[in-house]
Amino acid sequence: METKLIFAQDAGLKKLRLALIELEGLHWERAAEVAPEALFEIILEQARASGTEARASQPQSPARDVRLTESRTRAVRDMLRNGSYKPAGRAKPSSEYLLAAALDGDFPRVNPFVDAVNLASLKYLYPMSIFDADKAGGALVCRLGAAGESYVFNSGGQIIDLEDLLCVCAKAPVRELGVSAEAGAGGIPIVNPVRDSMATKLFEGAHNAIAIIYAPSGAEGADLEQAAADIAAWCGRACDSTAIRLF
Repeated sequence: METKLIFAQDAGLKKLRLALIELEGLHWERAAEVAPEALFEIILEQARASGTEARASQPQSPARDVRLTESRTRAVRDMLRNGSYKPAGRAKPSSEYLLAAALDGDFPRVNPFVDAVNLASLKYLYPMSIFDADKAGGALVCRLGAAGESYVFNSGGQIIDLEDLLCVCAKAPVRELGVSAEAGAGGIPIVNPVRDSMATKLFEGAHNAIAIIYAPSGAEGADLEQAAADIAAWCGRACDSTAIRLF
């Protein structure tokens, strides 16, 4: 794959660092090797240990892996704070949802490739996405959502409002996304740091995937390269090749 990614001219994007991990030739028959139970146990235990302590001292403060600090969570929220978009409550980053799920003993299990990305998100507390690269096409645009833009994010038909939310969009082929809108210069939003679109979700049988990590610029984005390397290493156990690009 040679996915093209361009960035819109928007001041809000200057707060962002992004990693794109291309996963080519997924082997679902070997997918159990991607995120084995031992890996789950280690990362979940780290999150629960630090999270329990943080909840006891500051009930409203998100916890972190022991190597990280709460400043990471604040920096990620600041990264998403643009225009009318406020990253709190139901609009908070997906990494915070995953942490809460880990502390509540309800960490989601979807499929091995999605699970691996969720584990990396829990480990580093960066929000992340993974999607079907063939459905999205080979050209992507990173921009803020426009007024009136939204998409369905789950099988129940629930919709997320995308105005001023950081989004990665597909430019073509739009007809494969199952949406009626035409892709303009900014493309059609498919993923973001809060919830990803149903249109390009990764299901068993997909041939190629792309994972995206959203990290704040500055010191709190220092783990971006390592987080991308983890995803490539884990998913690389069950795919033909991986490639990492940092932006």
